[in-house]
Amino acid sequence: MSHSGWRQRYLYEALVLLLALIAVALGSFLLPIRQVLLLSLILIFIAMAFFLIIFEKSNRSSREMTVIASLIAITVAARSVFYMLPQFKPVGALVIIAGATLGPEVGFIVGSMTMLVSNIFFSQGPWTPWQMIAFGIIGFVAGLLVQTNILQQKRLPLAIFGFLSIFILYGGIINPASVLMFTTELNARMLLLSYVSGAPMDLVHASATVIFIWFLAKPLIKKLNRIQAKLY
Repeated sequence: MSHSGWRQRYLYEALVLLLALIAVALGSFLLPIRQVLLLSLILIFIAMAFFLIIFEKSNRSSREMTVIASLIAITVAARSVFYMLPQFKPVGALVIIAGATLGPEVGFIVGSMTMLVSNIFFSQGPWTPWQMIAFGIIGFVAGLLVQTNILQQKRLPLAIFGFLSIFILYGGIINPASVLMFTTELNARMLLLSYVSGAPMDLVHASATVIFIWFLAKPLIKKLNRIQAKLY
């Protein structure tokens, strides 16, 4: 596929994610809260199905699929290792590294599938699709910024992106989602309270992502770039 073809494909994928989030945001103020929760879950699954269909049709080799499956397994295992440390997890770092080296679509798949699989052990619930879409978006954005030369495959810029993406993107999705899942009222005050109460945990999560990127980025990027060179 030509360079312009890839850019158009990524643009369509980004628009699907953006429209899904906008629809949820608008529905939050126009519909009863239980209908908003149902709407959000449906839209999230549609967005993820869209990605999976495109990913399946991209004719990736079995070797590349093995690499992606291995990344998901490693990220799931890494999350389990730090089970006893709330919010101090390497998931964000590994998802960002995957997207930055193997592309936006791989970043989305690694981020979303990691949360689906790991929640088999951590516990599934209405929060799972929100976690899937949040980490999927982070992996996708990391890959997209690298593809467009806005973000470099180096520790410092990746660490900065990691902090901002976890604190702003992940927290910006999960905090209001908690209002939808656990309350019967939705208004500006409830949303503000969700951000304020979630900020300390988001700060720990974002700081952990910076630490893990700092130590893992260089060796993992070198290894993944070497593997990617052999695949293509």
